[in-house]
Amino acid sequence: PGHKIDKIIARTRYSIPGITLISPPPHHDIYSIEDLAQLIFDLKNVNPDARISVKLVSASGVGTIAAGVTKAGADLITISGYEGGTGASPTSSIKHAGIPLELGLSETQQTLVMNNLRKKVILQADGQLKTGRDIIIAALLGAEEFGFATSALIVMGCVMMRKCHLNTCPVGVATQNPELRKRFKGKADYLVNFFRFLAEDVREYLAEMGYRSMDEIIGRFDLLQRNHEVDHWKIKNLDLSDMLRLPPEAAKYEMRCIEKQETKLNNILDKELITQSERALSNKEPVVIESAIKNTDRTTGAMLSGKITKLYGSEGLPDGTVKCRFKGSAGQSFGAFAVKGVELFLEGDSNDYLGKGLSGGRIIVVPPAGSLFEPDKNIIIGNTVLYGATSGEIYISGVAGERFGVRNSGALAVVEGVGNHCCEYMTGGRVVVLGTTGSNFAAGMSGGIAYVFNENGNFDYYCNMGMVELSLVEDLGDIEELRDLITRHYKYTGSKKAKMILDDFEKYLPVFIKVIPYDYKKVLQEQKLEELKKKIASVEIDVEISG
Repeated sequence: PGHKIDKIIARTRYSIPGITLISPPPHHDIYSIEDLAQLIFDLKNVNPDARISVKLVSASGVGTIAAGVTKAGADLITISGYEGGTGASPTSSIKHAGIPLELGLSETQQTLVMNNLRKKVILQADGQLKTGRDIIIAALLGAEEFGFATSALIVMGCVMMRKCHLNTCPVGVATQNPELRKRFKGKADYLVNFFRFLAEDVREYLAEMGYRSMDEIIGRFDLLQRNHEVDHWKIKNLDLSDMLRLPPEAAKYEMRCIEKQETKLNNILDKELITQSERALSNKEPVVIESAIKNTDRTTGAMLSGKITKLYGSEGLPDGTVKCRFKGSAGQSFGAFAVKGVELFLEGDSNDYLGKGLSGGRIIVVPPAGSLFEPDKNIIIGNTVLYGATSGEIYISGVAGERFGVRNSGALAVVEGVGNHCCEYMTGGRVVVLGTTGSNFAAGMSGGIAYVFNENGNFDYYCNMGMVELSLVEDLGDIEELRDLITRHYKYTGSKKAKMILDDFEKYLPVFIKVIPYDYKKVLQEQKLEELKKKIASVEIDVEISG
């Protein structure tokens, strides 16, 4: 809700205070194991030293999913039980989502061992783990790492009021209210003591069982047995034999992680880009790189951007320091996480996820030289473009696929046509569409502004009006902003469509529709009013002083 979005949260989410945010946004870049593998590859490109963790809810069939996740390259898999969960969750979800940790963990361990995948991935378990006994049981079922949330919060003073989402936590744990936060009495020492006693409890259980280390008991189903003293009528016909069955493959395959995942980063294009950018990385000298690109070159620009961020932080490099010019068909995630100072120019076309997580860089895509097709009527880039972008700009002389600008939080974009679900869940930035759109435009859009060239006069039919209003572009500031974005688009792409509009801007201006969320418009108006009040107050003070 908007009333909870203060300056700190707004800055973290790249929004503005007072705007309602849909949280968490759906992961529109993950629809299959292959998509997840691509995301893991993206993350390892931008930070090759990172350990990539995938969290899976304990559920029937989770073992098969975990096997796919392991093959996708994850370093760690968390199996999360149905217990626990944030106090901001709906009660129905807290009580009924997922199944017990033990069932999902057992299935995952068995599946990974049977397929000789267990040696490649670390298993982590969470879901109301509180005691040394809980840790030992989870380890016997295959876990190597253990997560604690509820118990740690209680140690720090949480009284489980289930008001995490109301900003009224009485003990100051889950609130931004400064008065309530004064009530927080937690100390780091409390957690140190809790985990020290927990470790001691685990050591005592290990000694009682006759083992010296946790590694000796991981996956040892044979050390678990059913407690027959629990004879409740509901469980008298429950058969736990499959859950506690040690796979025959355990005799020849490892039951815990003993090796690192293959990174798949050995022959990527970015290593060559980094080598050729040495002067820019060391001395901030401008460099221009020209290279061919093919659709097996995935996540191009991400490792280069990660290197720049390591050296210069979020400030990046001066604009246009590293200019890369490519010809060909780019693979998935072209320009992912591109940072300030990086400009990627592509003459050709690109696959899905272009500009994912864009962080200040510039991406330009134009049709191949000599192309006879009309750019504003042909798809040149794939789906889910600018997913999670926070800053930067992209200029596309052609049509994009579905979900263009989904969850965009601050990037500027000009494109000559889009598919369905454009600007979905957008929270900031600007999008200009110089052509037709698909259906469900602006669904869940809570921030930012879109300008659509409504040449067919039927855009309102394709727009989801649940959170936005449509109007002509009449405000002087909006007109200048729109003209500037189209001018930049023409400058970088040489777009015929952009030139046509700019050559007779006054004629085409009434054809544009401005799309803005209701709450976003209201907050912008309040900010303008506040700035006006401050100016008036400063003028009055000057008058009093001069008088």
